[in-house]
Amino acid sequence: MTISPEPQAAAERELCGLVNGLAQQIADHVRRRATTLGLTAAQATALREMTGPMTMRELAERMSCEPSNATFIVDKLEKQGLIERRPHPTDRRAKHLVLTPEGTVLRERLLQLLTEDSPLATLTPEQQRTLHRLLEQAITRR
Repeated sequence: MTISPEPQAAAERELCGLVNGLAQQIADHVRRRATTLGLTAAQATALREMTGPMTMRELAERMSCEPSNATFIVDKLEKQGLIERRPHPTDRRAKHLVLTPEGTVLRERLLQLLTEDSPLATLTPEQQRTLHRLLEQAITRR
């Protein structure tokens, strides 16, 4: 006697739909907040991920994109005076991306806007930690 995989498949399909729905809500939220600051969603994502000096490759990894895409975004942010490329302190082949003072101020404003009415704001800090732990467990299972 074989057991039908349908109930498990349906549960997984529903969970995938919920995760995708949340991801879309977060992307829409970032896009709306970025627009109020005169940024694209990709530029806002780059600024959000700039927690300190980093290489283009590190930024691309944090943004989940190819380095060539990150370069395009950084070029725009550099033209706006928000990011500078500086020599890397230990690797002469690489550049360090560093926020300018204007970029730091804009990033702080962006982070503030991103927390307002976030799709995750309805969750308590404990629920957010639980969701984080569960998603991380699912992602790193491979």
